[in-house]
Amino acid sequence: MYEGVLTKMETEFTSPVNYYLVFENDFLNLNQLLDKKLKITFVKHQCLNCGLNKPIYRQGFCQSCFFEVPQAAEWIMKPELSKAHTGEEDRDLEYEKRVQLQPHIVYLANSSSVKVGVTRKTQVPTRWIDQGAHEAIEIVEVPNRYLAGITEVALKDHVSDKTNWRKMLKNDIDDEDLESYREKLREFIPEEAKEYFIANNKETNIEFPVLQYPEKVKSLNLTKTPEYSGVLKGIKGQYLIFEDQTVFNVRSYEGFVVKIEIA
Repeated sequence: MYEGVLTKMETEFTSPVNYYLVFENDFLNLNQLLDKKLKITFVKHQCLNCGLNKPIYRQGFCQSCFFEVPQAAEWIMKPELSKAHTGEEDRDLEYEKRVQLQPHIVYLANSSSVKVGVTRKTQVPTRWIDQGAHEAIEIVEVPNRYLAGITEVALKDHVSDKTNWRKMLKNDIDDEDLESYREKLREFIPEEAKEYFIANNKETNIEFPVLQYPEKVKSLNLTKTPEYSGVLKGIKGQYLIFEDQTVFNVRSYEGFVVKIEIA
């Protein structure tokens, strides 16, 4: 039996991707558990910041921590609100400089359909794996998060910035020519970011460890169903896929302490 606080699954870019659940004193290689029965039991909450057993509000944090810690500031979800390049503090200038003032990638990823997104360069291809994208390509590489954010905002008028997670999990996907797609979007890149356009790199292809895709998708809600058993059939994005069509979004339950038993 394994017990620990959930955080997003760690990944290794292999073919297929290797997935790990990492706890404080142990870890699970989930690929080795395919076709095995898992029992997941919710034990308690543990805020990823204060460590207290308080209801999780968002992103693994209790409500009070969510509105205080820099890791949950609005610029995380809206990069165009980044201000560290101006020296202006939001919640913690040192943290904001560390995260915002480093190379960022604006990319196209295809998980259910083509979408545009932003990530730190150090998070390529991890970000694409976490989204369940089977193919992705960089558009620009800029020196800070703000430039990436305004580029994404400009491109959102011409390509989606959302993933249809149900289609992604059912593997209801089409292959796209992302190099051509990138070229079509080139003219819409803001002037400040045009010099950072990437013209020659090829798309990255990603294979996921899935034995059986669900035809219908049922989400496991640990609050409503604190104990669940099922046969693991795949891992894609940050989801576990079970034989009975149940899917479990690990990232949505960061800060939940669980027991996992393997039959």
